[in-house]
Amino acid sequence: MILGLGILPGTSLKAQDARPQVTHEDVERWMTELSNWGRWGKEDQLGALNLLTAEKRKAAAAQVHEGVSVSCARDAETKPAPDNGSPFVHEMLLSEANAKSPFVTDRFSVVFHGLVHTHLDALCHMSRHGQMYNGFARTEITKEGAAKLSVNGIKKGIITRGVLLDLPRSMGVDALRPGMPIYPADLDACLEKEGVKVLPGDAVLIRTGRWKRRDEQGAWVGEFAGLHAACGPWLRAHDVAVLGTDAAADVIPARIEGESMPIHQLTLVAMGIWILDACDFEALAAQAEKSHRWEFMLTASPLAVPGATGSPINPVATF
Repeated sequence: MILGLGILPGTSLKAQDARPQVTHEDVERWMTELSNWGRWGKEDQLGALNLLTAEKRKAAAAQVHEGVSVSCARDAETKPAPDNGSPFVHEMLLSEANAKSPFVTDRFSVVFHGLVHTHLDALCHMSRHGQMYNGFARTEITKEGAAKLSVNGIKKGIITRGVLLDLPRSMGVDALRPGMPIYPADLDACLEKEGVKVLPGDAVLIRTGRWKRRDEQGAWVGEFAGLHAACGPWLRAHDVAVLGTDAAADVIPARIEGESMPIHQLTLVAMGIWILDACDFEALAAQAEKSHRWEFMLTASPLAVPGATGSPINPVATF
């Protein structure tokens, strides 16, 4: 049974704890208590995207009232920066041989996992104690690619209801300070202010204002605002299918001894929730404010690459 405040029986969190203390042992226990392993069968590789039924997709389409679309992708970052050790490479393939051709071609190269290139994490991107989501062995990943849980399993794309949780707006600031942890109470307060509820199968998008701060003050490393591990039970209680953030989902550093990215572990490995990292929600936040609606249809389609651990992606919100 899931309790109303998003806490599962047996956890150490209490309703009155706005900033609960979480230990490595709590995270270890949640890996089992919050698990979706076996929920959709022992061979399942979709995880929480099983919640995106035909009815859920039709309900998502019903969110479109104005027909206004907004991209949630950051423009390709082609210049080195403190947070961008592997810039996106865009090469124009021009030569004398093709100078008279009517065609012009180019080539892309990107190491997309990280903090600056908007991408989708497939469920094979993380493991814990040698196991990935649904108990598949880490050894399924070889130099040839991922034999299980790769991004190509969802090449038909994601279509669902999206909900933007604009934390800076909720807290009355331009952007959250680097390293600021977001707790379940913060998420609930934001939803209450927006007048929105999270429904099973939704994509929950967390804005910290990271890109606004970066554009104004420059890139930085070391600390990034994000979800504290205490949000793991909240995500499971709401049956979230996709988690999107404008940095790396987790608060960095995690502030839990023995854990580095517990939200990544709890979502990808335990719950089978797919992650959209390094999204740019500035235009989305502006449109939500203009429409006075923080719910919309979200679509996102990865590149069809068998064995890949994720994909560069352009999530689109339509109001």
